[in-house]
Amino acid sequence: MKILIVEDETKIADYLKQGLTEAGFVADLARTGLDGHHLALTETYDLIILDVMLPDVNGWRILQSLREAGHRTPVLFLTARDSVDDRVKGLELGADDYLLKPFAFAELLARVRTLLRRGSGTASETTLRIADLELDLLRRRVSRGGHRIALTAKEFALLELLVRRRGEVLPRSLIASQVWDMNFDSDTNVIDVAIRRLRAKIDDAYPTKLIQTVRGMGYMVDTADTE
Repeated sequence: MKILIVEDETKIADYLKQGLTEAGFVADLARTGLDGHHLALTETYDLIILDVMLPDVNGWRILQSLREAGHRTPVLFLTARDSVDDRVKGLELGADDYLLKPFAFAELLARVRTLLRRGSGTASETTLRIADLELDLLRRRVSRGGHRIALTAKEFALLELLVRRRGEVLPRSLIASQVWDMNFDSDTNVIDVAIRRLRAKIDDAYPTKLIQTVRGMGYMVDTADTE
């Protein structure tokens, strides 16, 4: 699942991005209100974590604009302001939850998962399936043919990206930016190694191979053999 963080405090922003990424989510970070507002309007997110006090446009105005534009993405407000009036204002504008700074990451993660479960509405939207492979996006669990498969957070994020974009060839540069948050270096084999490890867990023991290599282009997940 993909989360947008809009936070101008460097330490908090980096802490959130690292923690959510290690928890298996794809996390984009905007350090200004204008950048966050633009990303929220132009990209698709499952959740937005939004600071109230931003240097250019405050979180209340961003949320109001998003709701007026018809965006129903769940929003978790982060703020150091603990007055009842502030919390009420945020909720009345359409915020889904409110977390005061400072906070424990474990609490934030629990709230994130609750909002994702609530916002997704149906079980089918929290589960991805292809053939006999199933990804539980909330519990971050994978099974194939009814058997649990243990994946690292990066492996889960990589598999989720491939399954969400089933049938689409994903170049290494896109995988690098989405899963590792880095520019692709043609001299590194980190993506190829990760694919091999994922393939060993997902495909090797099963007759139907799902992870496909499209030579010279990238990787994809599908039930048809494209090699």
